Amino acid sequence: MKKVFFIAFLILAATLEVNAQQFKVITSVDSIVPNGVGRSRIVNTMEEKDYKEYTSSQTDEDNTRNKSDRGEIRVKNYEETKLLNFYNIGGIRFQNIAANDTMITSMIDTMIKDGWALAFVTSAVESAGKGDNNGIFITRYIFKK
Repeated sequence: MKKVFFIAFLILAATLEVNAQQFKVITSVDSIVPNGVGRSRIVNTMEEKDYKEYTSSQTDEDNTRNKSDRGEIRVKNYEETKLLNFYNIGGIRFQNIAANDTMITSMIDTMIKDGWALAFVTSAVESAGKGDNNGIFITRYIFKK
């Protein structure tokens, strides 16, 4: 009887999925620069970094600094997918926005086919304020598996 329970336990343990999750962030940057002179892209890193290697502790008791050079944080292995700019000489280009939506949809579809699930989407706009004609609209797509 003990052997039956032991074998059943092994079979159950072998079929359980590990609950560890992976996350991946892909960013789209839409240029908000008039006359079509900006650059818009989807950026997808192809390498991993451990944030702990670049983290320092700032407490009264422990004031340790990380020894890593800031240049080591840079990621040099990434994909860059071109998008069209929101503006051209004639103003807002809705056709460009629709084309960008198609590219982003394709990227999301590919990620889902690769086993990722879209968990969160967050966005923001950067501009210096009134009278500033330059800026970016950034969206982060956070996937999990």
